[in-house]
Amino acid sequence: MCRTLAMDNTAAKLIRITKKAQEEQKYRFTFLKYLLNEAYLQACYKELKTGKAAGIDGRTVESYSTEEMMQAIQDTIMNMKNNRYRPQPIRRVRIRKENGGERLLGIPSVIDKVVQLGCTKILESIFEPTFLPVSYGYRPGRNAHECLKEINHMGMQKRVNYIIEADIEGFFDHVNHDWMMRCLQERIGDPRFLRLIKQFLKAGVMDGDHRIETTEGTPQGGILSPVLANIYLHYVLDLWFRVKVQKQVKGYSQLIRYADDFVIGCQYKEEAEQVLRELQGRLEQFGLRLSEEKTRIMEFGRFAAVNRKKRGEKKPESFDFLGFTHYCGRTRDGRFALKVKTSRIRMKRGLHTMQEWLKTIRNILPVREFWPLFKMKLAGHYQYYGVSGNFEEIQRFYQQTRRLAFKWLNRRSQKKSWNWEQFQKMELRFPLPQPKLYYAFYNTW
Repeated sequence: MCRTLAMDNTAAKLIRITKKAQEEQKYRFTFLKYLLNEAYLQACYKELKTGKAAGIDGRTVESYSTEEMMQAIQDTIMNMKNNRYRPQPIRRVRIRKENGGERLLGIPSVIDKVVQLGCTKILESIFEPTFLPVSYGYRPGRNAHECLKEINHMGMQKRVNYIIEADIEGFFDHVNHDWMMRCLQERIGDPRFLRLIKQFLKAGVMDGDHRIETTEGTPQGGILSPVLANIYLHYVLDLWFRVKVQKQVKGYSQLIRYADDFVIGCQYKEEAEQVLRELQGRLEQFGLRLSEEKTRIMEFGRFAAVNRKKRGEKKPESFDFLGFTHYCGRTRDGRFALKVKTSRIRMKRGLHTMQEWLKTIRNILPVREFWPLFKMKLAGHYQYYGVSGNFEEIQRFYQQTRRLAFKWLNRRSQKKSWNWEQFQKMELRFPLPQPKLYYAFYNTW
């Protein structure tokens, strides 16, 4: 009963914190760490997803009994009260990228995940009312589709003639810890809570048997990292763009950001060049830099095709953002339209992932068991890529995954077990989900 009341009190206090943060944009919160009580952390533990990789201690969420976790949380709270709590180093995991590089993920231990989730909820309560509408990633009630819709509206309705496609090189690996703490201090005045956040930043990394000290960065894979990234870029990028850039340029300009990916629309070329120069300088002040290979200014918008044709140049360039290629097109009656399609890289990756899954699963599960999983994967693809104007691409994905399914069903033994007619009959009995558009940029269907 006491724990339930404590949890209710914490939840109610977070609501009041959000309201206070919204009403007084410069208010600094001074008593936060006490919110990390036993009942609150128990509730955070229950929110953790199962089936995830283990940290350096080899423990997963499902490996804990209820009694074990209760004891672990009690011990953690006692250690925090006595200033003895120290987050364990994260376990480094390498994910190979298609370009040959690697993405480094960091997996915290379960108890550290619990504390990180508790801290994340507190930080969101304080900073969510502060964040600007231009950011969409890792925010409650916002998603990639809304971000894509805003880009579409910017290109269709605003005076955009140039797009700055920007890429921050290794953002999560190069967040400056001192600047991160200064960003947090804008709204937090509790030194004990700030110390706890800094301990997570400085926890270190275990790469095999080798421990690496962390002097910069916030690891991808940690629960705390997304909200810290948003806080950092809010002060480094979003506010700077609104307060300085938009006030000094004469034409239209707009920043749209999803986590560390963003694009900027500008009306005039010379101002786009000026914005890019100042952006490079701004990021360098905070330990970040733009990728020279992936950052560019392109002519883009309703007048781009006409202007380029007058100069004897090719059609307008396209850019990739959030898995879609954005390009200048025309409606059936000849009007300008900003269109999207599944990017070539994402299509290739999706088909490769599907093939590897079918190849692995074909001899492990009977058809009646893996077929529903196959249907769920197809439906998941449609739900993300099924947006206005992208029907042909999800149709192509559907057709190619059908052929992959037929191919690997025939490799369940050395002898061919299916022909195409039999496969089609099975589809009639157990139909696959058909390509479907789920998200409209305009309310036209």
